Amino acid sequence: MSNATALPHDDATRDSWVPMIVIAMGQMLMSFNVAAIPVSMGGMVERFQTAPTTVGTAVVMYSLGVSGFVMLGAKLGQRFGSKLFFQVAVGLFLAAMITMVLAPTAGIMLMAQGLAGLAGAALVPTLVALIANHYRGKQQAEAVGWLGSARAIAGVLAFISVGYLASIDYRLGFGLLILHAAAILVLSFKLKPSTPKPEVKIDALGVVLAAIGIICVTFGFNNLRGWGVFLARDAAPFNVAGVSPAPLLIVVGIVIVTAFFVWSKRQAEKGKMPLLAVEVVRSGREWATVIALFIVVAIEAAINFSVPLYIQIVQGRSSMATSLAMMPFMLTVFFTAILIVRLYTKYSPRQIARVAFVLVAAGALWLSFVARNDWAVLPVIIGLVTVGLGQGALVTLLFNVLVTASPKELAGDVGSLRGVTQNLAAAVGTAVMGALLVGILSATVLGKVDGNPKFSEELRAQVNLDNVNFVSDDRLTDRLASTSATAAEVDAAVKLNSEARLRTLKIGFLVLSCLAVLAIFPCSWLPNYRAGEELPSDDASGANAKPATR
Repeated sequence: MSNATALPHDDATRDSWVPMIVIAMGQMLMSFNVAAIPVSMGGMVERFQTAPTTVGTAVVMYSLGVSGFVMLGAKLGQRFGSKLFFQVAVGLFLAAMITMVLAPTAGIMLMAQGLAGLAGAALVPTLVALIANHYRGKQQAEAVGWLGSARAIAGVLAFISVGYLASIDYRLGFGLLILHAAAILVLSFKLKPSTPKPEVKIDALGVVLAAIGIICVTFGFNNLRGWGVFLARDAAPFNVAGVSPAPLLIVVGIVIVTAFFVWSKRQAEKGKMPLLAVEVVRSGREWATVIALFIVVAIEAAINFSVPLYIQIVQGRSSMATSLAMMPFMLTVFFTAILIVRLYTKYSPRQIARVAFVLVAAGALWLSFVARNDWAVLPVIIGLVTVGLGQGALVTLLFNVLVTASPKELAGDVGSLRGVTQNLAAAVGTAVMGALLVGILSATVLGKVDGNPKFSEELRAQVNLDNVNFVSDDRLTDRLASTSATAAEVDAAVKLNSEARLRTLKIGFLVLSCLAVLAIFPCSWLPNYRAGEELPSDDASGANAKPATR
């Protein structure tokens, strides 16, 4: 990791992969948790008697903890040493998973995920710093690729194991993470000692600005559905001239985050240590990489939320059915994340990213046409695999561009930037997809019910159409049993519900396809030279981005 053109690395000096196994296990710990939440959706909804969007909020709480405090975690890791900080973070995650298993209410469950997010804020930058501490050259690039693939394989394992265990009790899946975290603590003593840097100072104002800004953005997006996208709804805690506080929070958060970057730049100009080293985002190339990474992770989060929502809540099928439906997608992401490294010497990051986003867009568009009530059909599998090919390639590629763009001493800052980007994107993707799907569903149902002679005025008065959400046909039938609905009205309502849900899902995939198309534009700023090539003269000045591998 350096700003100079890298020299070929002698494979004879390759180091042991044992530390990488421990590092990858740390990544899998976090990724398994995030993947296990949507798979456990049915069990959580049943146990806590809550809406499925509450389970989406659990993902948001975790992502909020990581993205809000990951830059602080990077600096603390530098100050106390990456190995020690890694061990402390794993211990905190262990405590969070114990709380998750014992949680008696949805509120405690959300608190556990927030605690896990704080642990993740310490883990994310530390993983990158540990790689930089153990590996060099080509082996370092391979290690970064394995870190990306560890994220994917954790998702695969979560969908397999949790899919089965959640059919018994969703808490068993999170119980596995208790054992996993304990094993990492034991194996962590295999890592090289890291030298603490007590001279590292913490930019207190930077911490406050980053945390408040990210929290405002996250809460704003997460409450778009409940508080209103623009005009305030009854559930909003307050309003400003009738405007919902949700979009206002988003705007305020963006302004504060912008102020954070301005403050960090001024700190660096004064010779002081900012919370995030400005060198990691000093050119358009780094910003293009961050934007592309944000979009692709947001799309992945949206898919990971919408598919389990549809299978478990809409179809009323088991968590194991969710695992089987998502398996082609997760396996494709996993293998692509590993194998894409082989293309770095043949194609530039710009070329790979463009093709990958085209695949994501094509796969999502295909799904918007072929999605049916049976996810086992071949056309749907083809769509998920196509999205997975682009997804796996992009996550590893974009992370590699960021890592290889900065010197070793900034590895923690690169890791924190990656953590902020990925986790904020996961929170925003989940929240926006939830708000979008529920909003489309509400509009569809209201449009079909209003003035429909199949539904009596008495029934419309008994059903709260202002609070439409995703429910299975069986649960809808049970709810209508407590009203004055006739058998004909129940049949009409179930049919309407089924058609509206499917149409909503199709529109959701169409929106994701359009988002992937838009992401092709920032790819034009990515490096346009292959690994091992000398920097072109027009790329050498002011462009911190380097070839995707060394």
